[in-house]
Formats: sequence, structure tokens, C-alpha cells
Amino acid sequence: MDYLLDLLLIPMQVIIVIYTIYYFVLAVVGMWRQRVHKNYTPKNSFAVVICAHNEEVVVGELVKNLRSLDYPDELYDIFVVADNCTDNTAKVAGEAGALVHERFNQEEVGKGYAMGWMFERVEQMQRKYDAYLVFDADNLVHPQFLLEMNDHLEKGESVIQGYLNSKNPTDSWVAGTFSIAFWMVNHMWHLAKYRLGLSTALGGTGMCIRTSIIRDYGWECNSLTEDMEFSMKLLTHGIRTCWAHDAIVYDEKVTTMMASCKQRLRWAQGQFLCAERYIPKLFTIGVKTGNIMILDGIFQVSQPYFLLLSTVYLVLSYINGYYPIYTNILYQIMPVTVWTIIGVGQYLFPLIVLLKIKVPPKIWFYYLLYPLFVYSWVPVNILGYFRRYNKVWSHTIHTRAVALEDVKLTRMGNMNKK
Repeated sequence: MDYLLDLLLIPMQVIIVIYTIYYFVLAVVGMWRQRVHKNYTPKNSFAVVICAHNEEVVVGELVKNLRSLDYPDELYDIFVVADNCTDNTAKVAGEAGALVHERFNQEEVGKGYAMGWMFERVEQMQRKYDAYLVFDADNLVHPQFLLEMNDHLEKGESVIQGYLNSKNPTDSWVAGTFSIAFWMVNHMWHLAKYRLGLSTALGGTGMCIRTSIIRDYGWECNSLTEDMEFSMKLLTHGIRTCWAHDAIVYDEKVTTMMASCKQRLRWAQGQFLCAERYIPKLFTIGVKTGNIMILDGIFQVSQPYFLLLSTVYLVLSYINGYYPIYTNILYQIMPVTVWTIIGVGQYLFPLIVLLKIKVPPKIWFYYLLYPLFVYSWVPVNILGYFRRYNKVWSHTIHTRAVALEDVKLTRMGNMNKK
């Protein structure tokens, strides 16, 4: 019996060591950034796309915010897709200054369908744009967002994700820990991968995509995580998703654990299905071409599977501590000293990030509760695996409007700094 378990658990331990080292290296790299020259001369034109389903409460503030960005008015237009709305979303968006397109389709439901529909309509217009920008209706945007994306486009980048910040981190402990998670990912994943020349992934909002990319490769990403799906689709063609650390979008975080689990369940379902579709493609193409960036995409898309694997191993390790059922080789692969360094790092790196971005004092209390948020991913992830073929869209409800001047512009004082 022990021998049979070793056949399963020794490879499992090797995988855990590989992922652990990988995450640690990324965390180290993400602790600082290089000073870079920025080109803030406006040149590129943008079609700003906002997909909104019953968002009359928040969409007006976003449109007003976008109309006041530090970028020439003639170089961008704001399009709101009022998608299957039964409220005044279209009216509110229009009065705020957006070009509103109403879409009604009860069969093809979800943000991915709405985005593809709007991309096709923009493509048929007489005016041609250099890039699309995509936001969620509850967002607010830093005044220099378009200048930052213009700079990245001028550097030759084609698919770019902006910095996902939070506009309500102190509303509740759930919003606070959710915000901490996003800040960690911004620095210890996105920034790190960008600095290493690897491809990261789109995050659903704050996205910039050259219009030529949509024309050449199409959209057709309609899963529950259309952003991850599109990034992996492009990666199979060798196209990198880049990171704009100073292009900041403020996203509204849910404030209750039930809403958080519901939202994350949708993400988990979509990510499992995306992994199932793209891991074989990434592996085959990566090995065939010898492209490390494409092979690295497997780490990106396989994260939910790694969480499942880690959960199973954690349970078995507790059992093994009382009743040995398999051979523990973790300390044979890496010495205790290395494991200690990694263990210290997992607590130290988040603290460094929070200090760097100068979070509100309340966040330090929420950080004590952060492990609860992390462990809550386990049941969500398990359920997401078994429901991965369920494509029913789950809408996140927003109940209050917040203006940009009401948001503490975290990281605003750190623009252009290391």
C-alpha cells in the first residue's frame, strides 16, 4: 500500500517543489522595478468599451471619470454596451456622455459575448482606432491611464493589462482581504512576469488590446473567464500579454463572503475549463517551438489545479504525521534552510508590498484575517472543478456610486518610481 501511494505522492511532491520555487522566484523579482523612460506624447486612438448589465447605479460615474482623463478628447471615444438591461443603464450612460449601444440576446449571455458583439460594431465604423480599452461598469480610472497605455503601445506592445487596484478596500474585511489579494498578484505575479519577459494574463478590466490583434485572431472567447481564455489563445500564437504597472484602474470589491464566494466560483469554473482546453496546446506548441514563454503559460493557467493538488497533499501530510503512509521526500529535494527562507518570504513579501503602496491603516488589521480569505479558496476551488462545464453567467450587483475624488489614490505618489 505504501509503495502504491509513493507512486502517486512522490511525483506530487516534485510538482509542489517546482511550483513553490517558481512562486518564490516571482515574488523576489516583483519586489522592485526598473526606472524606465516614458513617452507621454498622445498618439494612439482608443475605443473604450464598457459592458454593463443593469449598472445604472455606477456606470455614470465611470463615464464622467473617463471623459476627464489626461488625454486629448479627439483621440478616444467611450462605448457602453447596455447588455440585456432592464433598468436605466442606457439612459444614465448616454446622459454622462457615452455612445450607447443596446444589446438584447437571451441565448448568448455574458461579458464575452457582449465584448465580441461590440468589437464587431466598432470594426464596421468609418472611424478606425488603434486599440480597444475594456472596463467594467463599477470601475474608476486613474487620470493618466490612457497616457500609460499609449506609452506601452509606443513600445511595441499589443496586449496589455493595467494595475488592478481597489476603490473600496476599507468597506469590510472581505473587501479588504480581497484588495490585499489583488495587490499581491499585481506585484508578485504580473510585475514579476513582465520584468522577466514572460507573458501574464488579462484581468477582465483595465485591458488594452490593439484592434489589429482582434482583426487578425478574432475574439470568440465566451467562457466565464473570457480574459484568461483570450490570453491563452494569443499565447499559443506566441503573443505576449504585457503589464502596465502605472496604468491604474480602481475596481469595486464585493463586501460579503457570500458575494465573494459566488464571484470566485465563477472564476474557478472558467479557469478550470480554460486549463483543460489550453494546457495540452501550450505544452505541444511550447515543446515543438522551444518557446519558454509559451511553456510558462502552463503555470499561469494551471493554478486552480495546483491549488487542488496542494489541498490533497496537505490533508495527506497531516495523516502521514500520525500514521506514515508514504515517503516524504520534500526535505531530500530541498534542504531545511531553503524551506525556511521560502516560509519567511511568504510572510515578508506581502508586508513589503503593503508598505510600498502605503495602504490605509485599516488594511493592516485585515491582513491578520488574510489567511481566512486564502483558505476560503479551497471549497470554492473544489466546487468550481465539479461545475467547470456550467457556463451560466453570475452577475455581481453594485449598489452605490463612488466618484474618483472619493477614492484614496493608492500608488498615485509612486508613479515613475522604482
